[in-house]
Amino acid sequence: MLQTNNAAIYYEIAGSGQAVVFIHAGVADSRQWNNEFAHFAASYRVVRYDLRGFGKSNPVAGEFTHLGDLEALLDHLEITHPVILVGCSMGGGLALDYALENPAKVRALVLVDSAPTGLELNIARPTKFALVDAAEEAGDIELVAELETQIWFDGDREVSDVNQEMRQLAYEMNLNVLRQDAKALGQQLANLKSAAANRLAEVQIPVLGIIGANDIPYMHAATDHMADTFTDFCKVTIDNAAHLPNLDQPEEFKHILTRFIERHSTAHR
Repeated sequence: MLQTNNAAIYYEIAGSGQAVVFIHAGVADSRQWNNEFAHFAASYRVVRYDLRGFGKSNPVAGEFTHLGDLEALLDHLEITHPVILVGCSMGGGLALDYALENPAKVRALVLVDSAPTGLELNIARPTKFALVDAAEEAGDIELVAELETQIWFDGDREVSDVNQEMRQLAYEMNLNVLRQDAKALGQQLANLKSAAANRLAEVQIPVLGIIGANDIPYMHAATDHMADTFTDFCKVTIDNAAHLPNLDQPEEFKHILTRFIERHSTAHR
């Protein structure tokens, strides 16, 4: 546990070599990376952690930024060489924010079903979000968790067509997020003074964008926007996967990520 800004941040670290930091989605926690942590620790120095208010990192009263917590964690770990950041969804947005504020400390970015903060696109949201709003109004967090699992894990697939073990993990992680949110502790501030969407031209490092084919339309549009904007961007689509593609297709995800990390790790510089 890292003690920072009145909070205790849970993290795990293993392996040696090029540092690779995994940052989970906003509907998950560090368990999202169960399929990747030990695998990549065999070749690299791997870090995963629970953001404040997620998993084992309980929310506390007071102002904070997720960027500040991430900076404190990496400083605490005394990682001296530039890292490769792998972030999913909200975690990808955080990874991008970190790279913008700490350009000399990041070697490459992997943005999984992510969008830059502040990116506004004229894309209609799926109708199921209205059911989520109604369930939230009713205070039924179990129903909210199920509906959000349908949106983010199932995507446009039938429940019977997805990996049931991974779906259950996604549901449990999301339910825990909702329970933490219900405590109404802490005031999250914006990571950046100017949203990342306004600063994409500053990113001059390699970026890999991974998108699940069954994710919502906005995430596809956001990935395409980044592909059109970043100077060094590679887009990869994973079929039969939604917003958490590493849970849907772990072997394919590890293969894609391995090739990118090998290409951009310290050993190949």
